[in-house]
Amino acid sequence: MKWITREKVKVDRVACPWLIKKFVDPDAEFAFLPHDTDWASVHDGTVYDVPGCELGHHGEEVSFDAILRKYGLIDPSLALLAQIVRAADSRPSCPHPAGEGIRWIAHGFSALGLSDHEILEREFIVYNALYAECRKRVVA
Repeated sequence: MKWITREKVKVDRVACPWLIKKFVDPDAEFAFLPHDTDWASVHDGTVYDVPGCELGHHGEEVSFDAILRKYGLIDPSLALLAQIVRAADSRPSCPHPAGEGIRWIAHGFSALGLSDHEILEREFIVYNALYAECRKRVVA
């Protein structure tokens, strides 16, 4: 499947591809289009994390939450990870304290001048580690 979102990825637009590759579509391909794209005219893939789309922000929830819900991913460790992504990518009323660190990491990767695909490749290991910690904390 082809998944399409805005270019210059940070937080949710990195966390979502990680989630998709790991739990939804291991063969997923990702395309990153300019922010001013007419998203309603994009029909050659699944659009996520753009204004007004199903797999986007809704209230305090971010695209990561929307993907969890749409694909029935009920792992408590992913629910904890969603709290962290939400805190890093939006301003929820009760943010998880780890969110600020993920926000810093995302902005740091962005400052390195890497392509969106290079950022995904490098940051996926961060999300693997974060998920491992979430699993440990949920079990404890």
